[in-house]
Amino acid sequence: MKHHPRIALAGLALLLAIFGHSPASAAPSAGEYRLSKGQAVYVPVYSNVFSGPKALPFSLATMLSIRNVDLHHPMRVTAIDYYDTGGKLLRSHLAKPLTLPPLGSTYVYLGEQDTAGGFGASFVVRWDARTAINAPIVECVMIGAKSGQGISFVSPGQVIKENTR
Repeated sequence: MKHHPRIALAGLALLLAIFGHSPASAAPSAGEYRLSKGQAVYVPVYSNVFSGPKALPFSLATMLSIRNVDLHHPMRVTAIDYYDTGGKLLRSHLAKPLTLPPLGSTYVYLGEQDTAGGFGASFVVRWDARTAINAPIVECVMIGAKSGQGISFVSPGQVIKENTR
């Protein structure tokens, strides 16, 4: 019975090591926020996942969501580029810059049949603002259903370059 606290602490340390976030990619804590004048954000996309012993592909629809979470200032989305598994640019989803008002949002939808990107597809979203604003939320929501089975999950964006002006 004396060893239970040690086991509990060791278990907690293991869980933190497995599921903990590294400081470079960690989201701000409650009550904190990050200000920026622009970024390039990488967002993983999963057009399918594999399931079962035969690793059969399960097709997923994808919605890229870009949300301006600043209460007072607009932001400008300057590029939404879609890349395949090999890193090749497949298409740009934005013909000209798009201004999102405070608390505004936009999205790009890829249907279940769009598998051109493959398993390792990605978006790179570039945005800027005239003044430092709350960094937007950029993420993909994947969802699919087949034969009464469904799957859905979110893939958060990760900043890969700061101040893209």
